[in-house]
Amino acid sequence: TVLKPYEEQFNKSIPVIAAGGIYTGADIHRFMELGAQGVQMATRFVATYECDASMEFKEAYLNCKKEDIVIIDSPVGLPGRAIRGKFLERVLAGSKEPFKCSWKCLKSCDFKNVPYCIGLALTNAKKGNLEEGFAFAGANAYRVDKIISVKELIGTLVEEYMAAATQRSTKAELPT
Repeated sequence: TVLKPYEEQFNKSIPVIAAGGIYTGADIHRFMELGAQGVQMATRFVATYECDASMEFKEAYLNCKKEDIVIIDSPVGLPGRAIRGKFLERVLAGSKEPFKCSWKCLKSCDFKNVPYCIGLALTNAKKGNLEEGFAFAGANAYRVDKIISVKELIGTLVEEYMAAATQRSTKAELPT
């Protein structure tokens, strides 16, 4: 593996955490079977009561379609996956949104020449002002169909994981 030389050089085990597109317990199981020691999930947790994003932000997830999820070039020079809305439509059409840079948060942001302040846009979105911001989202955000509790989400993920594990062990036991 790519990690093996580093593990040997430093005499340490390097854990692999899978991320990106992980939505179900079956997805978690698949990555664990591939050798990951854990997974990172975000989209599903945004759609929980406990997430501190505004209901308007969460509704962007509930209401989006697969084709609404786009990859954008952020003002700080990094790509990001976001839900298309009025703010992004304006920016993608070439609009320069007025702002004062309060943060100077990343050196890679040329705040004098960028079309908008990502810090301000994301803060606006978190507060529910999607006219002046946008929601970053995972590739599967369009699959979100309700807001649930973290407890319910974890229960669902565990059930799906166990079903995938059982299905795999049943297949392994079948005669060939």
